[in-house]
Amino acid sequence: MEVQLRDPKVVMKLSKLGSFHQSKLSFLRSFLNEFKDWEYKRDLFDLNENGYGKAVYSFKKQNRTYSLVCFANQISDTERSDRVIATKWDAAFTLHDGIPTKKDLDRLLENVPKQEVGRLSYKELTLSRANKSLRIFNHVVENLSLGKQPDINKVLEVGYLYRTTAVYGSGKFGLADRFRIKNRTEICGPFRLEMMLVYLVRQFTFDQVNHIAKQKNPRKAVELDREICRNLGIGNSTGLGMAPFIVNHPTLLNNWVLSRELSLKKIREIKIVNNNDAEIFKKYLKKSIKNISFWNTSSEYQKLKILDLKQDLKKLISYLDEDFDFKKNYPFNDLYIWCEKNLKDECIEYTVSMLMEPYDNITNPLINQMSSDEDKFFTIPTQKKIETLKGILEKNYSEIIKIDFSKKENNQNFWFISKNKEEPRLANRYIEKGSELEQPLAIARDINKLYKRILNLRNSLTIGNFLFENNDLRHVVRRAFISENFPYAEIQDNTIGSKLMPIDMLRLKLSFFGAVKFDPRSDKWLRICMFQGAPLPDELKSFDSGWIYNSIN
Repeated sequence: MEVQLRDPKVVMKLSKLGSFHQSKLSFLRSFLNEFKDWEYKRDLFDLNENGYGKAVYSFKKQNRTYSLVCFANQISDTERSDRVIATKWDAAFTLHDGIPTKKDLDRLLENVPKQEVGRLSYKELTLSRANKSLRIFNHVVENLSLGKQPDINKVLEVGYLYRTTAVYGSGKFGLADRFRIKNRTEICGPFRLEMMLVYLVRQFTFDQVNHIAKQKNPRKAVELDREICRNLGIGNSTGLGMAPFIVNHPTLLNNWVLSRELSLKKIREIKIVNNNDAEIFKKYLKKSIKNISFWNTSSEYQKLKILDLKQDLKKLISYLDEDFDFKKNYPFNDLYIWCEKNLKDECIEYTVSMLMEPYDNITNPLINQMSSDEDKFFTIPTQKKIETLKGILEKNYSEIIKIDFSKKENNQNFWFISKNKEEPRLANRYIEKGSELEQPLAIARDINKLYKRILNLRNSLTIGNFLFENNDLRHVVRRAFISENFPYAEIQDNTIGSKLMPIDMLRLKLSFFGAVKFDPRSDKWLRICMFQGAPLPDELKSFDSGWIYNSIN
């Protein structure tokens, strides 16, 4: 039996994409699998009694070493902010290519804590900063210094000791350009260096609280229980700066989503599911319920989605336990069809992720196909005819070309770049000034405009001749031809309409990173947690691949 890939016009709706969850394809999970045979070390730990100073951690394999350089800084409570306009943070980090020398550390001390204002070199691969979750951090230190473990329920309400506010790479602020590292075989998966930085930062947070507690009460202090450590991750505050990424990288977006859709297709096509695989699926599905019980948010929007997920998971598990037969042919196909008929998007997409758990043989080959050498796909076939372009638009953008952009609600917002921080922002064009500086991120509107402009042109006109007179639409002509070969390259929604929920765009990307516990703080930014449940660095040689569903009993 052959199952068709899911329709891009359905999958690529933002409401659907905003219901994606982490999976075995997610970058932080595949990163740990790739790095489990690396040698981990803490090379330097030079903090004062209050936990301020520097530290260096490294991963080494054969002749390759990557070193995380950490600077823990003293700042006042009034200086602590997750906003992008902040200039000071509790800690700043860079991932250094190789083993840093004393001269490197002195140079990095002058620049890394300054972040964007500093200047890095080609020796540095990624850059980040983070703030303490002060309430939890202080609670943990205080209890450890008194010789006892922190209140686990209080700790798990937040799920982390620090949260990052940015992780930069690929040439920003003097960092190494991607061409220097893209062919390194030991980091073949997506965003490997960013994941490495965040993972090692997590270990630094544990070492820092242990150190401060010990300094505070040398005779009585204990170290943070390893089981609690495993159940803590690294938080992250993410705003609109992440949203344009998925618009500006269409072939990369396609490869991410396509890998997910191919996994689902291949799993649905399994005729006989052995008992072990069925049990793995059910085991992790049930274990994950406890993780969801610690998914806290103040967002009414997200509370409703979590409630829907809990109710639908209860319905799904009841169906599996009471009515479902894994011994019939193509059981996962039948299960998926049942989900589509009986569950909401949040749980449907959750189930898609869970279906991958037994099948390394399906997901692992796809991980290496999730990157994209985008430059070679951006050449416009100028010799092709308007007839071809018209056919592509009618096939791949059928709903978008029907939107009426003369209506205010369909043209309400515009994307622009903040002058102060050079970060993307979203504004109401009918209330705020600056729409003349709009960024070319309104793909639906521009595709719509392109279709109207070519509708009555002669079919034999070449694309090259059309662009000679219509250069303002070159960017969407290019995208239309990309969509011929990359069906999941385009968001099938209006990214400037009044109904836009920008956090759906953020969640899409973050789900592929492997984030959990999405906590919207508005419709434009959210907090998440990464590596919660992950093995500690000295446990990487052997660990449960379903670690993300582990939680304290």
